Amino acid sequence: MSSEEKSAWIMGVLAVGSYAAYLIIVLGQAGNMPLAEVPYAAPLLWTVGASIAASIVLHIVTGIASPKDAGKKDQRDKEIYRFGEYIGQSFVVIGGVSALVMAMVELDYFWIANVIYLAFVLSAILGSVAKIVAYRRGFQPW
Repeated sequence: MSSEEKSAWIMGVLAVGSYAAYLIIVLGQAGNMPLAEVPYAAPLLWTVGASIAASIVLHIVTGIASPKDAGKKDQRDKEIYRFGEYIGQSFVVIGGVSALVMAMVELDYFWIANVIYLAFVLSAILGSVAKIVAYRRGFQPW
C-alpha cells in the first residue's frame, strides 16, 4: 500500500470518527432543549482540531513504520489524488450553496454551521473513498 493510499484511509476514517464524536456530543447535550439551542461551537472546534492533530500523528507514525514509501509519489498517485480531490470538492460547493440559501432565509446559525461542517465531512469521505477505490480497482484517467 502506497503512502498516498494510507493517507486516504487516514483521512476517511478520521472524518467519519470525528464527525461521529461531534454528533454524540451535540446530541447528548440536547436533552430536552431544542437542537438549535445546543452549544455547538466548542464541540465542533475541538473535534476538528483533534482530527487534524490525529491526522498529523498518524501520518508521522505511518512514515516511521514504512520509511521507504514515505513521501514518494509517482504519476499515478498524483492523478489519483487530483481525481479524489475533484470529486470531494463537489460537496464543498453543495455545502456552500446550501449555507448561502439558509442564510438568505435567515435560519439559525446552528443549522448553517452544521451544514457547512457536514459538507466538509462528506467532501473528505467522498474524496477518500474515490481515492481508495481508484487504488484498489484501478484508475482510468479521463
